[in-house]
Amino acid sequence: MQCGIIINQKIINTKKEMEAGQNKVTKEDQSKTPLFDAVKRHIEKNIIPFHVPGHKYGRGLKEFTDFVGQNVMLMDLNGMEDLDNANNPIGVIYEAEKLFASAFGAQYAYFLVNGTTSGVQTMIMSACEPGDEIILPRNAHKSAFGGIILSGAIPVYVQPEVNEELGITMGVTIENVKKAILKHPHAKAVFVINPTYYGIASDLKSITRTAHKFGMAVLVDEAHGAHMGFHNDFPLTAMEVGADMSAVSTHKTGGSLTQSSVLLLRGHRIQPETVKQVLNLTMTTSSSYILMCSIDVARKQLAMYGEEMLEETLRLARMAREEINKIEGLYAFGKELIGTPGVYDFDETKLGINVRRLGITGYEAERILRDEYNIQVEMSDLYNILAIISLGDTQESVEKLIEALRDMAKKLGVKDVKTPTIVLHSPQVIVSPRDAFYSSKKVVDLENAVGEISGEMVMAYPPGIPLILPGERITKDLVDYIKLLKEEDCQLQGTADPYVNTIRVLGTAD
Repeated sequence: MQCGIIINQKIINTKKEMEAGQNKVTKEDQSKTPLFDAVKRHIEKNIIPFHVPGHKYGRGLKEFTDFVGQNVMLMDLNGMEDLDNANNPIGVIYEAEKLFASAFGAQYAYFLVNGTTSGVQTMIMSACEPGDEIILPRNAHKSAFGGIILSGAIPVYVQPEVNEELGITMGVTIENVKKAILKHPHAKAVFVINPTYYGIASDLKSITRTAHKFGMAVLVDEAHGAHMGFHNDFPLTAMEVGADMSAVSTHKTGGSLTQSSVLLLRGHRIQPETVKQVLNLTMTTSSSYILMCSIDVARKQLAMYGEEMLEETLRLARMAREEINKIEGLYAFGKELIGTPGVYDFDETKLGINVRRLGITGYEAERILRDEYNIQVEMSDLYNILAIISLGDTQESVEKLIEALRDMAKKLGVKDVKTPTIVLHSPQVIVSPRDAFYSSKKVVDLENAVGEISGEMVMAYPPGIPLILPGERITKDLVDYIKLLKEEDCQLQGTADPYVNTIRVLGTAD
């Protein structure tokens, strides 16, 4: 009873703080884990559950519980008074979100259990109404285009730079962003990726300054940058340069569990009330306490020990890059790219390795590493593989990767590769993504789709960047590229047909 009174008083005090508009960035005691502690206290009470989830602490799912452990199942709880509720946090979740915001230099933080996809879509829907323009790079993640469809915003594309040697898109230049802003001065927002999957960072500070001069909000996809604010050798983060919103995948590089992410907000251009309303449109009413607790603890770890942990992570990444570049036929690209078109800065923990001179594709290299060396890389493309060096890596694990690459290169040998790099250019936009999404469609064979207007996305995943979007013209180059990816057994997504033998296009069936 006494415990309940204390908790209620805490909730009342927190509510008063919120109503008073306490949204300044403050330094908190980052050793606290209010949500994780509350869950542990709840478990210690040994409450008899007559509430969901129905497995009742794992007793109703014995095989699974035996494998994952009792504590995981005890933590699988639902929103109640002492545990707060993620849809309207006024207790321990709110306290945990305040600590997260403080650690990341934001004014508000919102825990997400549907990945950064939900954060990206919330950013766009918070900044744009139907018909509003949003400036963004064409190599954005599919979640951004989902946000455009949901919001009814009109995309204005800035073409990213392309590195022909590596065969990958880079960042956007401030010059091209300025041109887009001047041509579309009434756009409501500028969307930026920081960094890209391969670690490329655009000049986010200059982009933010320019966009703000025109009254535009700056929204940043930091799915691959949750760690960057905790060591000075990384690119600047969205909150550090004064951007308005950022979606960070704490699960990718921050240490929390898969699917857990956080949305960050600061400044006055987008109101927290708006963000909360948008989040509640699509957010589950049964947020996972396991996932949210992992965010709480990961934030504590980054805030208290992040610098020293990331110093070791950088040492491993630099060691790996140096050793790999001694292997004939391989090129681990890094900070030497800074200053080339579209590369303002670089995240060294993204270990991209070009394998073209070995006479194989990145897809083949990924399969060889998995099948012959028991190593799984993050992703591959036609010319490269990507390994993520993170907080959980060790000297031993990185040395095994280096040795595997050395052995693979020795077996394959260096080839005289003369075939040109294939770079797919952005298609022509005919209809807005939203209008195309809701238009009548018919199914055609991929072979016969040239000239048609696509009614669905096609993308390789990872990285989840659409090759074609609803409303764009399908070209022969695109069809040939998709066929090439299929030959490589690349994982394609987005189409109703899981094998992409057919594609839905705008029109009605005969």
